[in-house]
Amino acid sequence: MSTDILTPLLTGFVSGLALIIAIGAQNAFVLRQGLRREHLPAVVAVCILSDAVLILAGTAGVGRLTQSAPLALDVIRWAGAAFLLAYAFLSLRRALRPQSLRAADAGRGTLAAALITCLSLTWLNPHVYLDTVVLLGSLAATHGPDGRWIFAVGGVAASAVWFSALGFGARLLAPVFARPRAWQILDLAIAVFMIVLAVSLVTGSL
Repeated sequence: MSTDILTPLLTGFVSGLALIIAIGAQNAFVLRQGLRREHLPAVVAVCILSDAVLILAGTAGVGRLTQSAPLALDVIRWAGAAFLLAYAFLSLRRALRPQSLRAADAGRGTLAAALITCLSLTWLNPHVYLDTVVLLGSLAATHGPDGRWIFAVGGVAASAVWFSALGFGARLLAPVFARPRAWQILDLAIAVFMIVLAVSLVTGSL
């Protein structure tokens, strides 16, 4: 493989991985689904496909359009904060009822509910647009008309590797989360994190 292809491919992969690995609401949800082994293939697929659409959109130049429309980002910011607070409330409610977190209850959530939550956590998160679309789109543009698409392929590959590892690798932690207390701690941590994210969004500190 020539350096003309390898360089933007690796750069896109590393750049995408650096942004995606940062713990966020979407990652927390995928981790929880992985631990519960609940609708995991569909959830992972939605995350990867969503990232692919956003990365390709940014590469195509939507990043510049987003930068010129601050009002759109404000709408996304407030909608995202509202959803994060709602999800935090649900996590707190689960944590206060540890009996509902037994392994036997792992299949209660419907596929539709899991997909709606996953899509909301992905598309209502301003970080997705600021990082995946604007930042990666800008970085891709530095590789020229042809190299930018190779960069984008590297970014999409990073997303596929990360979400697959996070979701399916969570099974290694299954013995730890066989106890209701562990689920309770996880849900409390997720709730706190969601609240911090929501406050950060509305205060503009992100």
